[in-house]
Amino acid sequence: MFSRRSIRQSFLIQLIISSASLILMFSYILYYYIQSSILEEKHKDLLVYAKNIASNQSIYGQEVPTPEIYLGISIEVIYLKQPLLDIDFFEITKEKKSYVVLMHPLNIDELSYIKITKDITPTRELLNKILNSLFIINIAGFLLVVIYAIALSKMLVLPVRTLSNKLSNMNEHLMRPIIVEELPEEFEPLGATINHLIARIQNFVKYQKELFIGTAHELKTPLAVIKLKNQVTLIKKRSAEEYIDAIKVTNKTIDEMNIIVSNILNIGRQEGMQLEKPQEVDVIKVLKQKADDFNLLAANEGKTLQMHFEPDGFMTIIQVGLLNQIVQNFLQNALKFTPKNKNVTLRSSLNNHGLLIEVIDEGCGIDESSDFFAPFKRAGNKSGVGLGLFLAKSAADALGAKISIKNRTDGVLGTVATLNLSSKLSCILPTN
Repeated sequence: MFSRRSIRQSFLIQLIISSASLILMFSYILYYYIQSSILEEKHKDLLVYAKNIASNQSIYGQEVPTPEIYLGISIEVIYLKQPLLDIDFFEITKEKKSYVVLMHPLNIDELSYIKITKDITPTRELLNKILNSLFIINIAGFLLVVIYAIALSKMLVLPVRTLSNKLSNMNEHLMRPIIVEELPEEFEPLGATINHLIARIQNFVKYQKELFIGTAHELKTPLAVIKLKNQVTLIKKRSAEEYIDAIKVTNKTIDEMNIIVSNILNIGRQEGMQLEKPQEVDVIKVLKQKADDFNLLAANEGKTLQMHFEPDGFMTIIQVGLLNQIVQNFLQNALKFTPKNKNVTLRSSLNNHGLLIEVIDEGCGIDESSDFFAPFKRAGNKSGVGLGLFLAKSAADALGAKISIKNRTDGVLGTVATLNLSSKLSCILPTN
């Protein structure tokens, strides 16, 4: 029914053992308390009798006893070889009857003691009945605990089993998000995490298919050009200069293919970055360092890189290589599409989600209906393979961050590329 690694089995065993131990402990304490109370009462009665006899009074003092009181009592004076250190009280069993015995000093010098014996067989039988009743109650309670534990474990495991059944029916072609509202409140974070993972897998499968198709297409075109050029060159005999020109064209096409291959290799390197151990870093410090690297490049191209960072510090646990790759791609695209004597802005601010990083350019804008995060998607007439934003999106997904690229809405032509880091596992550094 259960495997060795079953959570339900472990839960059942622990619940049954703990409940059974609690029942047994409670029963033992209850029985011990009842027995101690009864025997303590008998001890007090015998002690009163002994004191009355020792003080030369009747056994019951001045009270007139009823016949029930002195039934079952035996009194005798005994002499011991050694004195008792204290009043001795104990229980003995003779001929299947139980007695309590009290030894009380009568004359210390003569080593004489009063020995009072009382028959407590009915009391002991009553205690045995109580013990048997408690034993039966323990068995019934234990069975109820087992039934309750089985029902409770089944109820607790049901959401996990539901999630498992839904996930087991999924594949790369049929993936549906889990309806979080149908799960118990305690399992909602798990459902949300699984939905986030499903979304990432869907994007990965989608973009991987597009990547393979795009790679084949991008490589097929230059190969066709090389083949055509070679065929044309071989049709008739040509001069050395014409052969050199044909080889130059071929080499140029091969260089373009090498760029495509290098970008594809970058995808593999980025997947390796996703396996890097996250580090605790100040994101604002990383942004400032990246801005310093691109400031000289912007000035060399006749453009201005403006910077504005809020807050002064934002500590988070993150894979720095992926963060650098996203910001670097944003800045490269912004500088590429921004004309000379125009501005590119790198800024950060806080919002409800966490830290918002924006790269704003004054370029030609984009067609927002296009999916620029798909592989080999290009905008404008600028050179490039079209894998930069694809890599940035993949890196953002690995960081659990949100990424977008939209046109500016402030009346200026250009785009705004945003990266929104979650505030989870992060904190704002105090202002210096």
